[in-house]
Amino acid sequence: MARPGSPFNRGIVEISEKRARHIRSVIFDRYLFGHLVAATLFIAVSLAAVIFLTQSLRFLELVINAGASGTTFWILTLLALPRFFEIILPIAVMGATLFVYNRMMLDSEIVIMKQAGTSPLQLARPALFLSGVTALVLWFMTMWAGPASLNNMHQLRIVVQNEYSALLFRPGVFNSVAPGLTIYIRERDQGGEMRGLMIHDSRDRTAQPVTITARSGRMVADQAGQRVVVFDGARQSTNKSTGALERLNFERYTVDLPGAAGSPSRPRWQQPHERTIFELFRPDPDNPRDVENYDSFTREAHRRFISPLLAPAYVLLALAFLLPGSMDRRGQGRRVIAVVGLIIVIQGLYLAAFNISRQHDAGLVLMYALVFLPMIGGWLALGRHADNITRMIRLVRRKPEAAT
Repeated sequence: MARPGSPFNRGIVEISEKRARHIRSVIFDRYLFGHLVAATLFIAVSLAAVIFLTQSLRFLELVINAGASGTTFWILTLLALPRFFEIILPIAVMGATLFVYNRMMLDSEIVIMKQAGTSPLQLARPALFLSGVTALVLWFMTMWAGPASLNNMHQLRIVVQNEYSALLFRPGVFNSVAPGLTIYIRERDQGGEMRGLMIHDSRDRTAQPVTITARSGRMVADQAGQRVVVFDGARQSTNKSTGALERLNFERYTVDLPGAAGSPSRPRWQQPHERTIFELFRPDPDNPRDVENYDSFTREAHRRFISPLLAPAYVLLALAFLLPGSMDRRGQGRRVIAVVGLIIVIQGLYLAAFNISRQHDAGLVLMYALVFLPMIGGWLALGRHADNITRMIRLVRRKPEAAT
């Protein structure tokens, strides 16, 4: 039998202590990760609800005026929501990190773990893992799901406008469809056919206004847009040089209606933020607008790669402010305020850098710097240089006191 002080027994004790520390660390990680996930979901859902309400107001008037169903309203609003997760999720993870770690400091849980030999980097493991998962989710959202849902939202909005725009023409009322275009309808049957039409079109400022009267008409919508086709009528206008009235009788005549932007309808070109990452890398060489906006596609691709990394950058900043150094059982209020202010500044500079990138490549460099520098600095503060950084901070604080 081995003696109590033998190397064999000491080895068993060391293994037992390592295993106990490992089990304790795993339990603490799971406990902390669960609280972080719950707090992140609560903040994300709260912010999403606020944005959902604000976005719903955009489509409420369209749906009510067009007479579309409530289902269409909900679908439009939900399709507009995914692109906002690029902002919601990094803020939610950062807010959850600040709340959970600060609360656990107040309850002395973090203090006990540090006294047990747990390093700041080990304490930060659950939050870093959650921020990494969030970045992966955001990459999926920004690369494919967000642009696809945004494009589908715009397509559905056009369909709603095209399918239900005839309901905007109320019988017995002069309907102002757009600046310079007024349509009067005497009556409309359940099949959508309109009778007794009068259309006044003065949109073309280089030509004389035109007045069209017709016995009947119907709304037509296709890929090219929407228009009113009228039958058995007359087109009247005045001659610009002589001032004489000119009349043209017709059996069939077409009047183009304005699109969503107030110009005549035409096939819609997808904006860079509405295209998936695969579409950004494969612009149509036969489309002049795609060729003209190639730099915009490249800039948008950079943004989609960088933006999800804001989640781990914000979390690393928050942890770098909270975990290294001494712990205050009354809370870390000043540190929380400092990190929130710093993140607000970084977010503002990031948006400004993206706007600068539209004119100069220096904006892209600034975007990368605003993401990677906080990540590197936060990692150094949590890692092996945490004690050195803490000593430097204390030294800087002591110098003014010594000078006085």
